[in-house]
Amino acid sequence: MRRYLFLIPGLLFGGAAWADAPAAPAAHGLDVLAAYAGTWKTAIHHMNTAFSKQGEDLYTLRNDCWRSAAYYACDQFLGGESKVLLVFTYDPATGAYSSYPIPAGSTAPVQPGTLIVQGNTWIFPWDDTQDGKTTHFRVVNTWSSWDSIEFRQEFSVDGKQWTVMAEGHETRVKP
Repeated sequence: MRRYLFLIPGLLFGGAAWADAPAAPAAHGLDVLAAYAGTWKTAIHHMNTAFSKQGEDLYTLRNDCWRSAAYYACDQFLGGESKVLLVFTYDPATGAYSSYPIPAGSTAPVQPGTLIVQGNTWIFPWDDTQDGKTTHFRVVNTWSSWDSIEFRQEFSVDGKQWTVMAEGHETRVKP
């Protein structure tokens, strides 16, 4: 199963609406992704499910991000080590975002992904098929402010009813 380290959850990526941050820049397209840049403190609670084991995690995630023409990229650091390079594209004609995670030490990206931006809710969906059976997964990031994201990881066998595998909170660390 593919797992996005980018739980920021919100990258994290149309025009974003920040519930309690009216002064936030009115970004659109690839510029929305700048919201993920910086350092984040993450707390996550894992549930006991068919795809996850119960437990707690606390960590610091640093996103070194930049834009270059038609791409937005973030090098994600966990525990001070670069873990994955995320490269995003945006199609202004359809409003669709695509993501291409490249794990550190890899010679190729893993399966490309999608980002769906619906106001302050950003969803990273993907499917996994084993033995002819498809399971749907997603990370749902809800921005409560420019510096705060609530997130959950879920799975579904029918694409309609979702089971939470993990939920958590990310807070931007001020420089």
